[in-house]
Amino acid sequence: MNAHTSAPRPRERVTVTVIGGGVIGISWAGLFLAHGLDVVVSDPRPEAKDQVLAGLAEIAPALAELGLPTERLTARLRFEPDLATAVAEADVVQENGPERLDVKREIWRTVEAAAPAHALLATSTSGIPATAIATALRQPERLVVGHPFNPPHLVPLVEIVPGERTSPETLLRARDFYASLGKKPQILRKEVPGFVANRLQAALFRECVHLVAEGVVTEAELDDIVTDSIGLRWAVAGPFRTFHLGGGPGGLPHFLRHLGRAMEASWPGLGEPSFDEPTVALLTAQAEEAFGGGPVGELAARRDRAQLALMRALAATADGRQAQHGQREQPAQHGQATA
Repeated sequence: MNAHTSAPRPRERVTVTVIGGGVIGISWAGLFLAHGLDVVVSDPRPEAKDQVLAGLAEIAPALAELGLPTERLTARLRFEPDLATAVAEADVVQENGPERLDVKREIWRTVEAAAPAHALLATSTSGIPATAIATALRQPERLVVGHPFNPPHLVPLVEIVPGERTSPETLLRARDFYASLGKKPQILRKEVPGFVANRLQAALFRECVHLVAEGVVTEAELDDIVTDSIGLRWAVAGPFRTFHLGGGPGGLPHFLRHLGRAMEASWPGLGEPSFDEPTVALLTAQAEEAFGGGPVGELAARRDRAQLALMRALAATADGRQAQHGQREQPAQHGQATA
């Protein structure tokens, strides 16, 4: 059966309902709007509208740097606090509610009852399995995790994670939708708590906390070590490719035979820190010393500018990811996203 047989017919306008007007919801909304989609933001908080509009104004320069139109960014935006009404005409629902299973189940019960039968249903959850959320649904095959790496409007990765009953059609529709927005969707082969990117981030951060807590380095020194070494390396070649190259002509097999056991022997010595009171106090004090000199917004804007410059450099070189993995199908131009 064709993967898109039950998908809606192509339409001039695609409507996405963004549930939750927090940081992730704002970022998704900005990306969707910049690609010419109609966006409905549903958030019951009285202050949500002002927060979303302010957040969109903040990220508009980054969207423009990506080559997306931002002059009338909010022209296709509307707000609807009532969830059932907000999803009534949705082609896509991107949920960004609190990371609480009971809350997500309640949200999705309402969405399933009110959204059109063709709507693509995706949750941005950063760790709750789709299987657990979908127990609230009559049709669990419709729900998929579409987990972005923050901020969604900028960082390309979207982890598409199936639940035990998510249909292959839903996975492919999600992949095609995110790819049409210029994202780099990655379908995971099986469900695992925390997915992949956050597990990797957590594993590295655990050792970072250990090294700082043990007084080996400060937070600022550790950040410099990462950005001046593995951060640069992993931006152009991931861990496996890096160690494959480290094996010389023999590649990864040679590396594993000659250095793998030594690396394995170091694993038991890695730290197992905890966020107890002394550790939290130390991390807080060092963060204030290293990063407390300016508003977080300014630091984030500086990070985004550097991230954009790095992305442009990678896109312009034959050593970038497209050259490594072969040319991928080009995403649709803005305004042509499909659901």
